[in-house]
Amino acid sequence: MEKIREDVLILGGGMAGLRAAIAAAEYNPGVSVGLVSKLYPLRSHSVSAEGGTSAVLNPKDSFDLHAFDTIKGSDYLGDQDAIEEFVRLVPEQIYTTDHWGCPWSRNPDGTISQRDFGALSFPRATFAADKTGFHVMQTLFSRALKYDIHFYNEYFATKLILADGKPNAVTTINLRNGEFTVFQGKSIIFAMGGAGRLYQFATYAHSVTGDGDAIAYRAGIPLKDMEFIQFHPTGLVPSGILITEAARAEGGYLLDKDGKRFMGTYAPHKFETASRDVVSRAIMWEIEAGRGAKGEYGDMDYVFLDLRHIADKLDERLPMITDIAKKFNGIDAHNELIPVHPATHYTMGGIDSNVKTTTSIPGIYAAGENACVSIHGANRLGSNSTNECLALGNVAGKAAAEYAVSHSFPELDMKQIEEEEKHIWEDMLRRDGGENVAKIREDLRINMDKNVGVFRTEAPLQNSLKNIAALKERYQKITIEDKSSTFNLELEWAFEVGFMLDLAEIITLGALQRKESRGAHYRRDFPDRDDKNFMMHTIATYSDNGPILTYRPVVVTKWQPTVRSY
Repeated sequence: MEKIREDVLILGGGMAGLRAAIAAAEYNPGVSVGLVSKLYPLRSHSVSAEGGTSAVLNPKDSFDLHAFDTIKGSDYLGDQDAIEEFVRLVPEQIYTTDHWGCPWSRNPDGTISQRDFGALSFPRATFAADKTGFHVMQTLFSRALKYDIHFYNEYFATKLILADGKPNAVTTINLRNGEFTVFQGKSIIFAMGGAGRLYQFATYAHSVTGDGDAIAYRAGIPLKDMEFIQFHPTGLVPSGILITEAARAEGGYLLDKDGKRFMGTYAPHKFETASRDVVSRAIMWEIEAGRGAKGEYGDMDYVFLDLRHIADKLDERLPMITDIAKKFNGIDAHNELIPVHPATHYTMGGIDSNVKTTTSIPGIYAAGENACVSIHGANRLGSNSTNECLALGNVAGKAAAEYAVSHSFPELDMKQIEEEEKHIWEDMLRRDGGENVAKIREDLRINMDKNVGVFRTEAPLQNSLKNIAALKERYQKITIEDKSSTFNLELEWAFEVGFMLDLAEIITLGALQRKESRGAHYRRDFPDRDDKNFMMHTIATYSDNGPILTYRPVVVTKWQPTVRSY
């Protein structure tokens, strides 16, 4: 057993984690900073962000406009005090990363360029062609190397240990040699990303399995608004690879199988640049009406994204999308249509936190997709994720460093630590009930796609809960055939599947009990928004018998809920 201490311990090496690490190191160079990730940081899913990150940079724009767009996009479930503060934090991060060398796209006069994005009232999405996440991640990682930040790459976190209501340790497996490693931090930042690989057709990397949400939940830290899962309108068929919203913001059209542009029926003012939930439902309704195409790209029905009329923009503005269409589908986007279908894309819910990034446990912070502030409410606006990682990653890093200065390391709770070590090597690794981890994972994803997707109804949601219960029973009977210590991916997958089963239960139960339609949560049997009964955050707390759901009012400052239309 290896034991490692860092004043500030960051879990997750993506955009929020790297930004937090830099902020902590800059805030107090005397504080040791350790970043633990199951991947090499530049393999984190943050590199896949494509289209842009919203910030008020233009004098014609305003913080109130950005805030209102976010609140309306959230279907009025976002906490307005948090949103108002958040939008004011973002511009500094754009200029900071610009000074650090991020190659933001430029206007002819040298100013940072901004494009339109879905449901924005002003073109404020700052971008680096259509490789925004890649370039921001490269910038952050390069900057992080200037400091004495300790990177613990390829360590898989299994449990957060609390003692007397305070953070005590995080247990991990060193994937390179199988050694059980215990990390301590005076403060801990969760920045482990979302949970999108609960679903089968998804834009996510396969590593995005909700580990941080589940680890926090099992330790007793509540999760918030987990039923709100975003489905991006344009996942490439059949792979699910993201086709950025920027493709529509730059002028792309959505067409049915007969070549008819249909978004005017559903969003007569914004068309293809309505909010993501609106566009995703429109595509699904078109497919259900028999106006989708099928056959050429597998069994999934789809519509088409048409970029032919903006072919002159593609090489400069959308080079990666053009490349993806060619490499994965053999399609030349300059003169051919791209098949698309809504794909799981973002987890609006996460660890219950606030704009200060604090959680219910002093000394534990959360940032990025792992957190639920709530800024995004029931539906995140495109271009409002990477800015959250930068702005609130920065807040978390400073707060954690400040906390670490005034606190000391607790004495390790060896009883809990030894129990977790025994659980890994004697329980998990030696299970031999004949059930296959990969098959359980596949069945879970099929269940979520089928029963907890874009459209939801009581009977399928009830069926999902029954399926999850059955999968949990099967999970207790898994066999891990690989008994090796070096890069035992089967053992890692077993933990990930356990995490996903917990989260799937919370998502489904939350969706079942929310008897309304709001943002990305659309109940066919309750098609209207119900502000009287459900303008509330869902809070999920762990119990041995499953999640306990309670509700908390949404914070409203000056924007009262109105009919949401685009």
